Amino acid sequence: MTVEAICFDLDGVLVDACDWHYKAFNKALDRVAGITISHEDHIKTFNGLTTNNKLKILGIEEDKKKEIWEWKQEYTKSLITSEAKILDEKIELFDFLKSENIKLCCVTNSVRQSAELMLSLTGQIDYMDFIVSNEDVANNKPHPDPYNLAVHIFKTNPLNMIAVEDSPKGKQSAGESKIKHLWEVNNATEVNIEEYRRYINENINSYGG
Repeated sequence: MTVEAICFDLDGVLVDACDWHYKAFNKALDRVAGITISHEDHIKTFNGLTTNNKLKILGIEEDKKKEIWEWKQEYTKSLITSEAKILDEKIELFDFLKSENIKLCCVTNSVRQSAELMLSLTGQIDYMDFIVSNEDVANNKPHPDPYNLAVHIFKTNPLNMIAVEDSPKGKQSAGESKIKHLWEVNNATEVNIEEYRRYINENINSYGG
């Protein structure tokens, strides 16, 4: 098999931003609804979901949802701006992948504005052929729609594509999509050129694709 395209999740894969989203969401929840969620609940239940889906699970009143969503985006942008930094290990990986003529995209449950800001401030956006955000599909992760949209945009054989995911909901989304190969990581530190080569050797080259 020849790898033709790779779809990267964002939070926990390209950037360790899960805590940024947790802090921003909690701050917005507290401001508007006077409640917060624990970090344990965030990891077990909410991580990887869109803000709107989180609010549905929490049973937030309709008249408060829009305000919480808006404040969450503001707080997220502020945290990204203050915390993001250039990630040299990602640049090294992307330079190698591009030298192999492999197409790249980001498939995320984040809103486009946040995703673009995060990728820009970490030096990764210019390597992405496109971004699939939570605004681009009707059914976000854990549904397979975001990854299937990426397959459609790339017009590439999904048997020659890899999805990279860390969260259970993201893995479910990729696993139920048309993409054959799933590179599972624990966090963004595992997404580098050495780990990529290990994944290819152990999961693709060893089995002839």
